[in-house]
Amino acid sequence: MTRAAGVSTILLTSAAMVAFAANSLLCRMALGARLIDAASFTAVRLVCGALFLALLVALSKRRSLRMPADVIAVVALFAYAIAFSFAYLGLSAGTGALILFGAVQITMIGAGLVNRERLPVLGWSGLVLACAGLAALLAPGVTAPPLLNALLMALAGVAWGVYSLRGRKAPDPLQATAGNFLWTVPLALLSVPILAHPPQASTHGLLLAAASGAVASGLGYVIWYAALARLRAIAAASVQLSVPVIAAIGGVLLLGEQASLRLALSSLAVLGGIGLVLRARQAPPG
Repeated sequence: MTRAAGVSTILLTSAAMVAFAANSLLCRMALGARLIDAASFTAVRLVCGALFLALLVALSKRRSLRMPADVIAVVALFAYAIAFSFAYLGLSAGTGALILFGAVQITMIGAGLVNRERLPVLGWSGLVLACAGLAALLAPGVTAPPLLNALLMALAGVAWGVYSLRGRKAPDPLQATAGNFLWTVPLALLSVPILAHPPQASTHGLLLAAASGAVASGLGYVIWYAALARLRAIAAASVQLSVPVIAAIGGVLLLGEQASLRLALSSLAVLGGIGLVLRARQAPPG
């Protein structure tokens, strides 16, 4: 990997992680305050994401919306979105994030090891450090969660891991993401009358869901697909550990949550650990 390509990969990955953290904040603001029901939030999120991505495709040259569906990616995307929304109705933010990213780690690292990816000692050390930092940040609010909500969040994490892995095979990130979102729209619309009794949403809740779908999800996934093409599965799994830290910092800056020394130290541990994993990935085999 050339230096320019390495810098480009870092920039793409960083932008995707910021988008995902913003998405987490938007979801917490809407669902935590019960501004909208979970099924309607998911539907608005996916519909707005699909419309935004369709617009980007229409404005792009040599691209068409006529594309075959990646069935696995579509199912994984919808499963992640709907399970995530319903899980957060019964979980605290810290518990939900811990379960979600733990499941993502298991899924993606497991896939990497199955595909015989090797991780040097430095990489394993970085992964352990990042996990320890994340656990230290989330542990104070972690209690035994409701079983159903915990299982739903674990499902969301597995689905997100599968979706990320499928993204590595996409030759055109924009087309792939647009197609996946478009195919989830019927599933999302059908889920509202089935899962919402009755559907309810405030204007504020609808706006948060729309922002989550169009910007934080749609655009964020395009960037993530572009970054995934340059990341091994284990590195891709590890870098996502930064999302809860970025979201926590965003909560301090944007939502008025209290800052703490524990937050600062945990952030250093997670980001430092990720740096070790990426450095180990770029090191020549010995």
